[in-house]
Amino acid sequence: MTIPNILTILRLLINPFFLLIYIYPEYFYVTPISLPFVLLGLFILSELSDLFDGYFARRFGQVTELGKILDPMADSITRICAFLTFTQAPVNLPVLFVFIFLYRDSVVSTLRTICALKGYTLAARISGKIKAVIQALAIFIILAAMIPQSMGLITEDMLQTIAIGVVGFASLYTIFSGVEYIFVNKTYITRMLEPA
Repeated sequence: MTIPNILTILRLLINPFFLLIYIYPEYFYVTPISLPFVLLGLFILSELSDLFDGYFARRFGQVTELGKILDPMADSITRICAFLTFTQAPVNLPVLFVFIFLYRDSVVSTLRTICALKGYTLAARISGKIKAVIQALAIFIILAAMIPQSMGLITEDMLQTIAIGVVGFASLYTIFSGVEYIFVNKTYITRMLEPA
């Protein structure tokens, strides 16, 4: 267990608390006004752990096969967990967006795994990294918008409109990144589908 892998596991452990505190804040003695700040703290902690696990892995030569699997999995789970959480009040995000994120990540992960088993390495694309940043920004914007909503400065409908706007944009780019990934790697994917 290297430091980067411990940080990645920490990120995976934060996700259930993000969801539970959002849905049942009273069980954690979190008030409606403090809820957005607590969630922001958890999300920032999760993003920092993602930043530092990559830094430590490269800085101290602790890149492991386990880490190569855990890190992208933790990234995907973290963001999908947040968007799934937002399908509940007060954000009320349509579940269709979660399906888009989950579908894209599942298809890409499956293709990478199958190709790896057949000896082909599908490298990560810059569009995938941009997708991750856009999704993280969408989560941050929603959490930031929850602050005035919890104080009664904006309505729940306004919060939902903001959420649909930013996540809708993130969804469109997520679809683009998935299509671009398949198109660029079509040669390897075609070989993968050929009989052994």
